[in-house]
Amino acid sequence: MITDVDDDPVARARGRAVVGVYKAGTALAGALPDSVANAIAAGLSRTFKRAMGGRRRMLQRHMRRALGPEATPAQVRKTVDAAFSSYARYWVETFRIASYTGADLDRIFSIEGWEHIARPLDDGRGVILALPHVGQWEVAAAWMHHHGQHLTAVAERLDPPELYDWFVEMRENRLGLDIVSVDDPVAGRKLIEALRAGEVVTLLSDRDLTGNGPEVEFFGELTTLPAGPARLAIQTGAALVPVAVYEDGWWRYRAVLRPELEVPAEGTKAERTQALTQQLAYELEGMIRRAPSQWHLLQPNWPSDFEAQQRWEAETAGAARGST
Repeated sequence: MITDVDDDPVARARGRAVVGVYKAGTALAGALPDSVANAIAAGLSRTFKRAMGGRRRMLQRHMRRALGPEATPAQVRKTVDAAFSSYARYWVETFRIASYTGADLDRIFSIEGWEHIARPLDDGRGVILALPHVGQWEVAAAWMHHHGQHLTAVAERLDPPELYDWFVEMRENRLGLDIVSVDDPVAGRKLIEALRAGEVVTLLSDRDLTGNGPEVEFFGELTTLPAGPARLAIQTGAALVPVAVYEDGWWRYRAVLRPELEVPAEGTKAERTQALTQQLAYELEGMIRRAPSQWHLLQPNWPSDFEAQQRWEAETAGAARGST
């Protein structure tokens, strides 16, 4: 018999315990000086490298793409190690953000290309910020909230559910975000309403969770990317603006905004969506190549990645059977 988590006291207790750990981490991290945060991030990075063997192999594939065919195996390994270090700093900073004052945010964050947001907003249009999994976008969200700009973001469900609920509460109360769950049946309507009200929507755009997005060339290989950014731009007239938020030194960040993408004027809706998503894919490539060691994409993202993962799993299972 399958028991629903809501009716399982053990699962609920486990969920509360996980949330308790995260709350304690947030309370502790907020008081940490940078030197101590550095040490914690270094230890966390070492843990990730040891515990995430499969993710490391997947990250190696992505780094080969980002670095290009001329990269040596040693360069790939070095970049993968740096990516794990960046990923660890991302998590430490995620816990610290809630304690930052407006003055703290102005000190650690800067932005390049603000006019690409300001211009459409001044014209009464919404803005879609399309991001890769690079750097630390939550700091940018907190800075924009501090300066009076309201944002709506889409979030992937987490397990346990209590952890997801806590993350939503923290991001809404501390960062000023409106969070829309990716599996909310009216998620699209909520995003359309926000954009038509002249607001800003942020969408992580370099990974297609559904596998149903338009097929595009991304780092020279065909895959699918989310249709949402292009569809929303076409449907609402909002500006589609690529952006990445990079680490700019230790515990400092810089957002780099690219010019608004041009929405194709001709073709069917599907054709226009595919063409605009391809434009975005090329922009994402450029932003990732600017700092590949800050690209935190550890999951399969191309059809060949899933094939490779299946081979690794088969090899692991075969080795396990051979050792018994």
